[in-house]
Amino acid sequence: MKIKAAVTHGLGEDFKIEEVELAEPKSNEVLIKIVATGVCHTDAVARDLGLTPFPAILGHEGAGIVEKVGDNVRTVQPGDHVVLSFAYCGHCENCLTAHPSTCLDFNLLNFGGKMEDGTNRLQQHEQQLSTFFGQSSFGTYAIADVKNVVKVDKDVDLALLGPLGCGIQTGSGTVLVKLKPEFGSSIAIYGAGAVGLSGVMAAKIAGCKQIIAVDIHDSRLEIAKQLGATHTLNGKHVDVVKEIKNITNGGTHYALETTGVPPVVKQSIHALRPLGQCAIVGVTGEMTFDVHNDIMAEGKTVMGVIEGDAVPQVFIPQLVEYFKNGQFPFDKLVKFYDFEQINEAFEDSKTGETIKPILKIN
Repeated sequence: MKIKAAVTHGLGEDFKIEEVELAEPKSNEVLIKIVATGVCHTDAVARDLGLTPFPAILGHEGAGIVEKVGDNVRTVQPGDHVVLSFAYCGHCENCLTAHPSTCLDFNLLNFGGKMEDGTNRLQQHEQQLSTFFGQSSFGTYAIADVKNVVKVDKDVDLALLGPLGCGIQTGSGTVLVKLKPEFGSSIAIYGAGAVGLSGVMAAKIAGCKQIIAVDIHDSRLEIAKQLGATHTLNGKHVDVVKEIKNITNGGTHYALETTGVPPVVKQSIHALRPLGQCAIVGVTGEMTFDVHNDIMAEGKTVMGVIEGDAVPQVFIPQLVEYFKNGQFPFDKLVKFYDFEQINEAFEDSKTGETIKPILKIN
C-alpha cells in the first residue's frame, strides 16, 4: 500500500515527507494506522550519526489503531488502540528472563534496518528503506512484529501515548523497575528533560523522601517541582555534589543520570552515599573514572539501563493506569505538532523549547 512517510535520505539531512510503499504484514506482524508519534533524542542521533542504514524511515514512539493482523497474531485485533515499543527476539536468555531491552539481538533488530526475518517492508522507487526499532512510526502507517505492540485502554487520548514506548518508559522504568528505591529513600535525577522528569514522577510514586532534580534551566527545574521534586539544583550556580550531600546528610541512595555529559556523570556518582546506586541512561562518550575512589572504596554500583529494563506489555499499561489516576501527569511535558512540522519539532527539541514533541499524523 502507498503511505506518506518522513524519509531520511542521508546523514544529517532534514526529513522529507514523501510517498513510499509499505508491504502487507506477515504472519506475526501487525499493520497499524499511526495516530501520533513521539520525537525522541534517539531519532536525532540516528539521523545525525547514522545508527541505521540510509535511506530510512525513523520514528520509534508510535501510537495508533490496529488495521490488520497476520495469521499468527492473537494478542491484538483490528480496532485496538496500541503503543509501539522496541523490538526484541523473545527467545534469548535475557528475553526469557524478563529483560527484553538487553536482548542479545537488540542492536540488530532495532538499528539493523530490517525486520526480524531479515527482509524489508518499506521501499521507494524500488529501493529498500530501512526500518527503525522494528516499527518506523514516522509514517501514516507502520508494520510491527506483534512483540513490539502493546494494547492500551481506549478511554485515554491515544495521541498522547506514543512516548510511553521509549523515552518516558526509560525514565520511569529505570526508577520503578530497575532501581526500585525503598520507601523514604533519596534519589537525585540529573537532567530535567522528558526522561529525567519521568524519573521524577516515578520517584514520587515510589515514595522517595528526597527527590532532587538537577539541570541548568530554571524553567525545567520549575516543572520538576510541579511533578514531585522536593529539591532542585541549577548546576550552573551551585556545587551540586556539596549541596546534595548537605540535603541528604551524606549523599543519595540512588541516582538517575540522563544527560550523557561526562562531568555530570561524575557528579551523579560522587553525590552517592556509600552503597549508593547510579543508573546511567544517557548516551555518554568516553570518559575516565578513579575506580577505587569513585566506586569501589564505598561499595557503589554504577549500571547502564536500556528502556528502563521494562517489559513493555506489562509496564506501559501500568503507566497508563498511573496517568488515569493522576499520579503520572506526563501530559505536562508534551507539545503537539502537525506531521508537516517534523523538522521544526526536532529543532525545538534540540534547543529545549519543547520537552517532548509529539507529531500528530492521522
